[in-house]
Amino acid sequence: MQFIDNIPMVVVIFLCVLIGFAPFVPEPHIVEKLRMLSQGSLKKPLDIFDLFYHSIPFILLIIKLIRMKN
Repeated sequence: MQFIDNIPMVVVIFLCVLIGFAPFVPEPHIVEKLRMLSQGSLKKPLDIFDLFYHSIPFILLIIKLIRMKN
């Protein structure tokens, strides 16, 4: 996990904004996919991949914050 510690926090936040919230208009994919997940309509493999892809920066941010706390 040393490689996660070496990633600057600015880069992680930048990834969260760009990849996590892209496209910005009409609504971010992560919001749309999370809504689909909560409604039970997230069934297509492409939608599942999309949710995974757009959530990676947020997962990385959470891991980095936990590791910084410890």
